[in-house]
Amino acid sequence: MHLEHAAIWTTDLERLKAFYVQYFGATPGARYVNDRRGFASYFLSFDSGARLEIMTLIGLSATNAPTAPVVGYAHLAFSLGATERVDALTAELRTAGYAVLSLPRWTGDGYYESVVLDPDGNQIELTV
Repeated sequence: MHLEHAAIWTTDLERLKAFYVQYFGATPGARYVNDRRGFASYFLSFDSGARLEIMTLIGLSATNAPTAPVVGYAHLAFSLGATERVDALTAELRTAGYAVLSLPRWTGDGYYESVVLDPDGNQIELTV
């Protein structure tokens, strides 16, 4: 098991991307946009292999405003190596009484993941 990526919210996706590219040598992936959820993101890759996901909310109205923060920490993602391991650990955590926010599924940006809460309520993505 290894830490797959960290993610942070921002109010200005392009500004934050430019910062990490300019000052830390990040290589940005393609911009991902999910209009239905009012969400956009970039994955930034670093020479070490580490990745950072930067995320923002777009096109929201008062009726579909999120409860999530729009600046700061969003989640940690752990790569487990196989869809079966994502399924098994999600079930194990659920049985142990930890909150499961999202059951395992394929996401629009190509991840097989579930989302659980750690004991402090931080979101953890379990992914392949």
